Amino acid sequence: MGALAALSLGEVTARAQVVPAVPAPAKTVAEESTDATSCTQDVSAPRSSATPTSTAPGQTPLDQSFECPEERVAEESRLGFRDTKLSAQLRSFYLDGNNSNGTESEAWTLGGSAGFETGYFHNLVAFGGAGYTSQPLYAPDDKDGTRLLKPGQEGYSVLGQLYGRFILTDELSATVGRTAFDTPYIGRFDVRMTPNTFEAAYLQGSFGGVDNAPELRFSAGYVDKEKVRDSDDFVSMATVAGAPPGVSRGVAVAGGIYAVGDLSVGAIEYYCADIINIAYTEVKDAFALTDRLRLKLAAQYSNQRSVGDNLLTGHEFSTEQFGAKAELAFAGALLTTAYTSTGSGANIRSPWNGPVGYTNGLIGPFNRTGENAWTLRAAYNFQYVKDLSAYAWYIRGTRPDLPTQYAPNEYDLNLQWKVTSGHLQGLTLVGIYARLSEAGPAEPHTDQLRLILYYTPPWL
Repeated sequence: MGALAALSLGEVTARAQVVPAVPAPAKTVAEESTDATSCTQDVSAPRSSATPTSTAPGQTPLDQSFECPEERVAEESRLGFRDTKLSAQLRSFYLDGNNSNGTESEAWTLGGSAGFETGYFHNLVAFGGAGYTSQPLYAPDDKDGTRLLKPGQEGYSVLGQLYGRFILTDELSATVGRTAFDTPYIGRFDVRMTPNTFEAAYLQGSFGGVDNAPELRFSAGYVDKEKVRDSDDFVSMATVAGAPPGVSRGVAVAGGIYAVGDLSVGAIEYYCADIINIAYTEVKDAFALTDRLRLKLAAQYSNQRSVGDNLLTGHEFSTEQFGAKAELAFAGALLTTAYTSTGSGANIRSPWNGPVGYTNGLIGPFNRTGENAWTLRAAYNFQYVKDLSAYAWYIRGTRPDLPTQYAPNEYDLNLQWKVTSGHLQGLTLVGIYARLSEAGPAEPHTDQLRLILYYTPPWL
């Protein structure tokens, strides 16, 4: 079986529920910190709410998968057309990259999304949908590969979501149709113009979690097809994973998480017949060291193996990855260190989302066979410059078990301004520079500059 999902959005993450149909802009590191806990109240957090996070863009920690009890109750209180929500977002994205193979990738795009989400009719069923578009403003034919547009530097538009959600019991609901959700290995990976979305049917539920009570959240279902982030077509999950032409398989998913205060323990599994089986588990906890100083600890484990007729590669494979992370939070600052170790059987794959490892960077996944990696990251929400945040990130990997590849290093810098009040409220500007290099004879390297604008009308 495999693990199913939380509806979420943004360049970072959110929790599963009937999804607001339009992706949110990238969050400030302060906002991300509110998403990085379980649904229960974070009683050990320092009094400042401006603590950053170390979650990489596009990643979904396991404790943010599956809906929270409070969110479920709030959503189910909405009624029919009366409580219909409309949503819209404008996006513009410029990416200029010099790649390690000697090619260049460059494009400037304009697009966004618009959608709706009804309340429940007869306390039984709600409907939602969203359309997405990405169109070229500047896209040289000889500089393809940014994944801001379809291959060939072509613009596209797509109905990415159209779903129904049904209330089955007070604790259980079902969702069917084209939808978006986030779990570690199946998710929207919303770090370009449009997110991944899926054709799926699943159940999700929750118990407890009210007034600091322990909570159990869970989900199970089947994901048949995926629209990847630079496409307007829904194709088989097996095809997205890299199976040969003509092979069509979906993914059975199931998982759950148990949380008490800051402590959360969860597991999730993804099973694609004759393709791959992925099992993932994650544990998190947090401790208040002083009134303003807080320590967060996390550990993750992934196990992947071929199954059935081995249609993905034509032969058996298996591998695993272990990761550990420690964070020290003080007011508006967060210092993070993390380590991952990948087994020698094969590369860790992320066929339906971005890489999940704690050392995954903006360019390099650091998950090749036999590769170990460690990272140091410093993030800060400026106290005297309203709405401004930044982080600097260094990742170093060892040489993998591949004779033609070498030890990599990555440096990432991010500066973000998200306007939360005044005439420009709803505007987010992001500037990113990233460089990945390898210690080989030719010293191959990749450089990227990303400039991003999001605008979400504050009245929606």
